[in-house]
Amino acid sequence: MSDFRGIWVALATPFRSARVDFQALQSLVKKLLDDGVKGLVVCGTTGEAAAMSKDEQLQVLDAVLAWVRPDQVIMGVAGNNLAELLAFQQKVQSRDIAGVLVPAPYYIRPSQAGLEAFFQAVADASSVPVVLYDIPYRTGVRIERETLRRIVRHPNIAAVKDCSGDVETTLALINDGQVEVLTGEDINILTHLALGGAGAISASAHVRADLYVQLMKAMDDGDLAAGRAAFNRLLPWIQIAFAEPNPAVVKAALGEMGLMADELREPMQACTATTLARLRGVLEGVLA
Repeated sequence: MSDFRGIWVALATPFRSARVDFQALQSLVKKLLDDGVKGLVVCGTTGEAAAMSKDEQLQVLDAVLAWVRPDQVIMGVAGNNLAELLAFQQKVQSRDIAGVLVPAPYYIRPSQAGLEAFFQAVADASSVPVVLYDIPYRTGVRIERETLRRIVRHPNIAAVKDCSGDVETTLALINDGQVEVLTGEDINILTHLALGGAGAISASAHVRADLYVQLMKAMDDGDLAAGRAAFNRLLPWIQIAFAEPNPAVVKAALGEMGLMADELREPMQACTATTLARLRGVLEGVLA
């Protein structure tokens, strides 16, 4: 069985003058791994994959694989044209990677039967473990609890990135034990681990990733007080990290830390001056 347990970072893609900044990407990857994270999710939502060409996405994946062990890399694969998605999935799977992260097809809002058929096709075609990404507020479609429980019985589906917003669904997945359940809602990390979840795929863990790793270790050790202390230290940062559409604040923070240019691709916008001023105060506390 695949082991996705731990803290994964939903990796931001550095840009400079509208091109991928591979030098900044390498520095960021090194720092996160030095901080002890389990691995990296490349070209997901935080990576602005929707604003990148497929060639660019593969270039970023190949660059990360040059610096990182294959078992530490999950690649985002998303789309609503199934044939095109499966073709891209095959290109991704020609690389040695830990898995692929796949959300429901966005915009078209298929039926529950359509969702089952979609994930069946993706899982049947997968030569690497699939991490199902359940995020209805981005895709526009909710995978109902019983539908999801049926889908994850597929032997190629190994984990769920859970952004469902439904704690009963989260608990059902954890208690069923069919897949590892990783929260994608950073504000829920402490609660998720206390419920028996396997970890997180986190955008905010770009900043003080070492504290997220400490939080995970404390909860694994049964030290709730230490886990709560680490989470409360991170809480002001987690709260502001999503004050504007992700990854605007994350990139602003990484810019303040000198790790990349604060540049996003249209239609994403850099965070406002008001948020930036608040962010600087929060960073001063969490980085101390």
